[in-house]
Amino acid sequence: MEDVMSDVVLECVIPYIHNRQSISLVCRRWYELESQTRKHVKIALCYAATPQQLRRRFPYLESLKLKGKPRAAMYNLIPEDWGGFVTPWMEEIATSFACLKSLHFRRMIVTDEDLQLLARARAHVLQVLKLDKCSGFSTDGLLHISRSCRNLNTLFLEESQVREKDGEWLHELAINNTVLQTLNFYMTDLSQVDFKDLQLIATKCKTLVSVKIGDCEILDLVGFFQAAGSLQEFGGGCFNDQGEEYGAVSYPSRLCRLGLNYMSTNEMPIVFPFASHLKKLDLLYALLDTEDHCLLLSKCPNLEVLETRNVIGDRGIEVVAQFCKKLKRLRIERGDDEQEMEDEEGIVSQRGLTAISHGCLDLQYIAVYVSDITNAALESMGMHLKNLTDFRLVLLDREEVITDLPLDNGVRALLRGCQKLRRFALYLRPGGLTDVGLTYIGQHSQNIRWMLLGYLGDSDEGLLRFSKGCPSLQKLEVRGCCFSEQALANAVLHLRSLRYLWVQGYRGSSNGYDLLTMARPFWNIELIPSRRVLVGEDKQVEHPAHILAYYSLAGPRTDFPPSVISLNSVPFLDE
Repeated sequence: MEDVMSDVVLECVIPYIHNRQSISLVCRRWYELESQTRKHVKIALCYAATPQQLRRRFPYLESLKLKGKPRAAMYNLIPEDWGGFVTPWMEEIATSFACLKSLHFRRMIVTDEDLQLLARARAHVLQVLKLDKCSGFSTDGLLHISRSCRNLNTLFLEESQVREKDGEWLHELAINNTVLQTLNFYMTDLSQVDFKDLQLIATKCKTLVSVKIGDCEILDLVGFFQAAGSLQEFGGGCFNDQGEEYGAVSYPSRLCRLGLNYMSTNEMPIVFPFASHLKKLDLLYALLDTEDHCLLLSKCPNLEVLETRNVIGDRGIEVVAQFCKKLKRLRIERGDDEQEMEDEEGIVSQRGLTAISHGCLDLQYIAVYVSDITNAALESMGMHLKNLTDFRLVLLDREEVITDLPLDNGVRALLRGCQKLRRFALYLRPGGLTDVGLTYIGQHSQNIRWMLLGYLGDSDEGLLRFSKGCPSLQKLEVRGCCFSEQALANAVLHLRSLRYLWVQGYRGSSNGYDLLTMARPFWNIELIPSRRVLVGEDKQVEHPAHILAYYSLAGPRTDFPPSVISLNSVPFLDE
């Protein structure tokens, strides 16, 4: 009886334990209980396991997140034909996983046939479908989903490459769905959208809280906003008309997360009445200058998330530091170089980051492109931003002379002070961080699990010193560094927690065999040779060779395209 009671108690407790993997290693019975109670799984690379292995390990899954192409694919650094097909997973999902009701595919190739199969097999239970930065499908595939999946509460397509044939998919969604909570086709090419369908969705779906769309004229959405009484987030839309007509636009009273495209100085006043309620503001595609940013952000005391471009300038960031004390996430992307040249204030440097470190003490995430940076600014962030879990900084490669390089001491102070960091990206210039700085990163990155290093270090010795630290590092991305194949392979052997490595730009050997030093069971090694890539209409650039290595229970891939070489196929690799 005691054994039965202990199993019952453990089954109730296991879902609340964060480190489920460690629990499953205790004994066979705990392994089985963890298998039966696991509700959500995230697979960071679709070739790390097979669908059949997942089904056998976790047969009662309710939610699955699956990633395909490496993150570098977002920047066109990975060949289009690399892989990442969702089809084998969809075939297993259609016949197994009776409890599965939430699917999130990221950077994967999804076909219309995949979506048709999903709609036919899972329409009665599917509640969440996220096609996140995916490609390969059209509005015909979406039509199958919107016509059949009537319990869908989330349809997310942001930044996916969707071939548009018509807008019938949205019309069917409006007719068939009454439970939708989130609709997102932001940053797609879906333009054949009838605003009447959006209004019908808002009228029928009383739980609708988040809508992000494409370039639909804001004046056409007056009826939609009136019907969407529960709406808390809106993104997209555009301001095409000129004049005072936008005074007729009234946003829902609960709206607190906003992103507006092509909004200029003339349209800003429509945001002012509820600016004090905003918790999230996306200005990445707004047409605002530094002065506009200062005016708008000074009216947002409850802002927690800000996304914009570096046209905000140091002065705009100082306004954020002064008025937005509750800020938790700050993302500043690289803007239009021509716009920045016109607006001399549109640059971000150590001045702005120092202000943020003093004014926004609750900051947890910062990703920023800077034109200048100093050790003192990094030291200030390490001293004050104790809640920071994600730090990403890119130093723009321009003509300006950076006077305070290398940043060794500043990086050490940042890592020492920000003990909660889990993700860290530092992308500098040659000379921006020496081997000493790389050693500091290894020594003071106890909890960091993901890291991107760009143009750092002087030699192989710096990488080897770095690799003797970072005990929790699982994913490492390296770009534009001077390291040799042998040093990279030796570093992998030292990084005991490493599951994934991506490198672009390194000192290659004549045949790539130096990488075989890191060969081991279940460790796949792929090479993408250097290639010329067309940029724009008539310009070609040289992309250096890539290394991609990762743990895989599935073994070597079988769907290699011509652009990829598998070192696992080398005859003596398994000896």
